[in-house]
Amino acid sequence: MEERVAVRDVSKTYRLGTQTVAALSHVSVTIGAGEFMAIAGPSGSGKTTLLNLIGCLDAPTSGEIAIDGVDVAALSPGRRAELRAAKLGFVFQTFNLIPVLTAYENVEYPLLIHRHGGDTAARVRRALDEVGLEDRARHRPSELSGGQQQRVAIARALVADPALVLADEPTANLDSATGRDIVGLMRRLNREHGTTFVFSTHDPRIMDAADRVVQIADGRIR
Repeated sequence: MEERVAVRDVSKTYRLGTQTVAALSHVSVTIGAGEFMAIAGPSGSGKTTLLNLIGCLDAPTSGEIAIDGVDVAALSPGRRAELRAAKLGFVFQTFNLIPVLTAYENVEYPLLIHRHGGDTAARVRRALDEVGLEDRARHRPSELSGGQQQRVAIARALVADPALVLADEPTANLDSATGRDIVGLMRRLNREHGTTFVFSTHDPRIMDAADRVVQIADGRIR
């Protein structure tokens, strides 16, 4: 399997007043292209920190993170932002939709911000169709259920055809049936498109669906 992400001996520390807190300590893990992988652990284990580092939202204190062979830890903040726009999609626990925009406009937004070429309207329609929301395109988030809002967030993550989608506790705010549907949707999209999915989660439904589960506790891979 082609290597999509390589995390090599990564540590991340934060300063809290006069104390240094180790969020991650010497973590190494590889993620293959097309993999559907879960990073699992209790709250405070470091799983979201690791996801944010892979997503170029933060930089490690030490170590290397490579995406498609590029060491993102060595890039400037501006170059990391460019790589994030070109290769990554994000799905968040709280959906993070813009309330004044319609579903269509929320999905379209990253294409406009990052000036992706091609037929923008066709990309947006295809993304909404793939998550089953083409008939809700003109609805605002307040007019959608939690599951529908998360489907819009998934469409937004996929609209630019990223190589890698990072999902941070994507089922945490959903009821059991809706969470199961969302997991099934992401698994189907993974299989149909070969997009790599990486989750931070403690949801057994995601862990059951995953190709591989990496356990993390106290900032270390177990």
